[in-house]
Amino acid sequence: MNERRPVAATLAVAGYVIMIVPILFVVATAFTAGRTLRFPPEGLSLRWFGEALAYRPFVGALASSVEIALLATVLALLVGIPATLAIHRGRIPGKALVENLFLSPLIVPELVVGLALFQQFIVGFRIDNWPVLLTGHTALLLPYAVRVTGAALAGADPALEEAARGLGASPMRTFWTITLPVLRPGIFSAALLSFITSFNNVPLSLLLQSRDTQTLPITMLDYVQQSYDPMVAATSTLILAATVVIAVIAERTVGFTKIFGGINR
Repeated sequence: MNERRPVAATLAVAGYVIMIVPILFVVATAFTAGRTLRFPPEGLSLRWFGEALAYRPFVGALASSVEIALLATVLALLVGIPATLAIHRGRIPGKALVENLFLSPLIVPELVVGLALFQQFIVGFRIDNWPVLLTGHTALLLPYAVRVTGAALAGADPALEEAARGLGASPMRTFWTITLPVLRPGIFSAALLSFITSFNNVPLSLLLQSRDTQTLPITMLDYVQQSYDPMVAATSTLILAATVVIAVIAERTVGFTKIFGGINR
């Protein structure tokens, strides 16, 4: 084992370098005073952050992305939590098959899911793009709701719930007083992962969005194809800063150990 540790450490450092260095280049480029994406930056300026915050297509797309991510996360949890309880605490036949069905969006390519939704609902039933896009994002997030909350529930002792029912507590009271506190870290982590996944989604959104509803990643992608100024780098830096703030709040309020500790159980 000692001989393998230097190799594993070297690979870990190389992985961090590959992931972090390009991000540092983008952040540095966002503070440039020049008019093009160049590294090293041509002077230092906050100009492009102001440009990004004032650019209406980015602001509108940000609002759409946040709205879709929030609604999809809530819907995925509303479906995923009862499904998790049925899988782990219920007596339904074929539990493994039901769980695999909920986890299938992780296996099926997002482009295939998006194309199927586009053909069936938008082309076939002529439904507006927005509800179909929301449906697609919700389906994409179901595995996180089921898997992460399921991991939290699997680590709980079923005897606590049986004891509460044995003492006369109704199923609803047992859920609110015993099961929900056990699920709370899993629900928090599932919501966090789901929101980030939905917000950053590209393949599904690329197929299902319309002119009236455009997400921020797709709008940024379209902008890069037309312009090469540092506004996209500034927008990416703002998104990175917001993600760091969310991570710090999550660590201070719940803690990463409670949030993600049960996922690999």
